[in-house]
Amino acid sequence: MRPGIFAALAVIALDQASKLWLLRVFDIARRGAVKVTPFFDLVLAWNTGISYGWFQNESATGQAILLAVKAVAVVVLAIWMARSHSRLATIALGLIIGGAIGNAIDRLAYGAVVDFALFHVQIGGKPFNWYVFNVADVAIVAGVAGLLYDSFLGVPAAKAP
Repeated sequence: MRPGIFAALAVIALDQASKLWLLRVFDIARRGAVKVTPFFDLVLAWNTGISYGWFQNESATGQAILLAVKAVAVVVLAIWMARSHSRLATIALGLIIGGAIGNAIDRLAYGAVVDFALFHVQIGGKPFNWYVFNVADVAIVAGVAGLLYDSFLGVPAAKAP
């Protein structure tokens, strides 16, 4: 379980540090979109919903419900992590837990999740944008990928509670 806890703590620290730096030092709100490369921009997006902006809800009740669901999910994932016998699954679960907590901190502090990374391309003059995301989102996706890899190709992991 220890590697999973370290993974979760590292994600929380990196996620919150990146968001605080962008908001307070870099002042992304004042700067607006900042082109970093021809295919990557820093932008500020406040996500009041869940992944990919689903279930947008700015009300206090809606935010409380999303936080409650997230808290239950973190507890269930932590139990799964404690029962895991696979190092990869333990770390993957830690990444997911850290990402969930990182985004929950935003929801408590700002009433929305701070998203800032935007990949995009132009194909035939038509722009294609990926969703705006953050470090916590990357950790959650990496954790899910790790769990999928472990479940199909790794040592059998403990069953989810």
